[in-house]
Amino acid sequence: MLAPERMKAGRFLDLHKSKKTITKNLLIFKTNLDTSEKVKALVRLFKKHPFVASWSVDIEDVDNVLRVETTGAVNEKDVIDLMHKFGIYCELLND
Repeated sequence: MLAPERMKAGRFLDLHKSKKTITKNLLIFKTNLDTSEKVKALVRLFKKHPFVASWSVDIEDVDNVLRVETTGAVNEKDVIDLMHKFGIYCELLND
């Protein structure tokens, strides 16, 4: 790769613009996901979602905690609305 001073200015700017900072958020919720069958339904749902990087559910926890790591502009309300759309109880878990 050429040093920046040897590259054409336009090419260097294009390379610089292509490096975007990805914001990651960890969202934690209380749910009614208390069986592995209910959790399996999320596999298809989250697998197709472009802003869900990873997720997990602790069905042995009293709050059936759902942790969702997102990228992009996904917030708590977006996840709650999505869960409610599929009949899953979900609320933000307070500290």
